[in-house]
Amino acid sequence: MKRNMDQWTRELLAAKTKKAVPVLSFPSIQLLGITVKELISDSDVQARGMKAVADRVDAGATVSLMDLSLEAECFGAPIRVSDDEVPTVTGPVISTEVEEDERMEQAEALQVPEIGAGRTQIYIDAIEKAMGMIEDRPVLAGVIGPFSLAGRLLDVTQSLIYCYEEPDMVHVVLEKCTQFIIKYINAYKAVGANGVVIAEPLAGLLSPALAQEFSGDYCKRIVQSVRDENFGVVFHNCGNTANITLDSIFSCGANAYHFGNAVDMQEILEKAPADTICMGNIDPAGEFRNGTPESIRAKTLEVMGKCCSHPNFVISSGCDIPPMSSWDNIDAFFNAVDEFYSKQA
Repeated sequence: MKRNMDQWTRELLAAKTKKAVPVLSFPSIQLLGITVKELISDSDVQARGMKAVADRVDAGATVSLMDLSLEAECFGAPIRVSDDEVPTVTGPVISTEVEEDERMEQAEALQVPEIGAGRTQIYIDAIEKAMGMIEDRPVLAGVIGPFSLAGRLLDVTQSLIYCYEEPDMVHVVLEKCTQFIIKYINAYKAVGANGVVIAEPLAGLLSPALAQEFSGDYCKRIVQSVRDENFGVVFHNCGNTANITLDSIFSCGANAYHFGNAVDMQEILEKAPADTICMGNIDPAGEFRNGTPESIRAKTLEVMGKCCSHPNFVISSGCDIPPMSSWDNIDAFFNAVDEFYSKQA
């Protein structure tokens, strides 16, 4: 269903009771009785998974898979797929074993994939199908951010070093990543998605001096290329330097910003503009995956108690909720949100 996402943003900001917007997609495998491998390989299954989650929980939006291997796979990166874990990239495309000049040659020779490469068409088709099933809330697709994609093509650890030692080469790769991400998001727009979550976790390891140059400027370009009143952008950064790179993060111009549990959500809100929606940040591994209904209730109430005095705060998971997270824990999270707001009434 077509939505005015600028209006959705304004209404979310103004609402006294805000529905949670966790990054909740992979645990749908438990509701469908399937594996992660089956989920990532079939658009019908993905759409049914999103619908199953939407039927189970009263979230403020439906968020598609945060699969940070997909775009790198399109560029030729090898990935590992398992039955119960999120797919991961296992090696770089640009060699770490060659001299600097040859690495630049490899970067310049890197081809920007066409949309439809790898599993992209599966994910696009899944969103189109989900749009016909879910009409009571926005449906948000998911893509990786430019520096996080470049890091997977260069090797995550080495990419941070290259920013100092081979910045020109990094920019060559970032340019191609940015072109691809814009094309990919526009393909989601074309099938009716209400918006997208751009996941840029690797930028959360950059210093303030590097964050704008190697992430912020490219993210701003992406957002400016795709956002309009009927297509929103949520920007996700779950790194531990997010609290000191907020100028770069907020420069992107997104509808909302999503933070991980590596930072203090209260500190983020104290630094954020009052009209900028900030989401976060219950620990996905420590609580959703490995906690208990009692522990996640306590943590959710704690975070909301500290943060809900800020009208721009929306409770969420700190990142993508792992596939095998207990649905008892997930339900306890939503129950705690309802409990908190019921006591404020």
